[in-house]
Amino acid sequence: MLANFAIIGCGRISVNHLDAIKNAPHARLVAVCDIIEEKAKMVALENGLSKWYTNAEEMLKNEKIDVCCILTPSGMHCEHVCLAAKHRVHVLCEKPLDVTKEKMQKMLDCCKENNVKIGAVFQRRTHDGAIKVRELVQSGKIGKIMLADASLKYYRNQEYYDSDAWRGTWELDGGGALMNQGIHGIDMLSWLMGGIKSVYAKCATLSWNIAVEDTAVVNVSFKNGAIGVIQGTTAAYPGLDTIFSLHGSKGSISFGDNGLYTWELEDKSIKKPEILDSMGGKNCQYISTNKGHALQIEDMALAVIENREPMITGEEAMKSVEIVLAIYESAKTGKEIFLD
Repeated sequence: MLANFAIIGCGRISVNHLDAIKNAPHARLVAVCDIIEEKAKMVALENGLSKWYTNAEEMLKNEKIDVCCILTPSGMHCEHVCLAAKHRVHVLCEKPLDVTKEKMQKMLDCCKENNVKIGAVFQRRTHDGAIKVRELVQSGKIGKIMLADASLKYYRNQEYYDSDAWRGTWELDGGGALMNQGIHGIDMLSWLMGGIKSVYAKCATLSWNIAVEDTAVVNVSFKNGAIGVIQGTTAAYPGLDTIFSLHGSKGSISFGDNGLYTWELEDKSIKKPEILDSMGGKNCQYISTNKGHALQIEDMALAVIENREPMITGEEAMKSVEIVLAIYESAKTGKEIFLD
């Protein structure tokens, strides 16, 4: 049995979704849509389709679609998720879920009202290193964790921000280095540590001609009692590895784009596992295997076929955006902001 997939938005990230649909055993591409016809036509023809759409509602009306991948600018996700849901089509939404709490809640309510599933893309959670570290944390074998940090130092030049009018705007990008690039790392740190309790932040626009932040430092308090730091930027030439570091009473672990960097445990019988996959690369690049997206597309297909929840639900994905919004509130007010 195959799940029929469609995409709304044929921009940069569509390459990952199209490749993943092609390689997922239970997924099949049936339709594509973009408001720029040249993009939609090119993507359709390159992927064996003879038809393409510039109007999402027409596509949802005319095609038999099980899952629609929402790949439009972040601030438009709510509009397109709700449109798909009203046509009884399940959705897989790229990060961030949307850029305001109100829009995200509307999306979740719309999907619930129409009895459709909503999944979200955070492909770094599928990385072998991330999974092994989370298992170690949950086992208690790293001891009581005192410090947990994320280094999210990327590079995007002015040309990148000028390439689309929505980039680097509050309305459609929802923020800068943290909401767009850094949200993967913020989601990862929160996921590893069991949630973030509060944030105290400084955000600045130091390099690029954009309305949002290109640099940020955040002091974090976690629900488990640990503290830590998030550093995020899109102005660190030429872009560095993503690195997560956790320090506990019985060990220290660090991992990043290319595997486990530090594995020092009091219990020497716990050997450093071999990590065969990559979480990305320098400057937050996409990996050639596209493993993370492929796993999430296949999971979404099976969620529909088996009638279960997807790997990362909309409710779960909402948490990382709420953390970023709390960071922005802290930077604006100069106060520590507590999350619910």
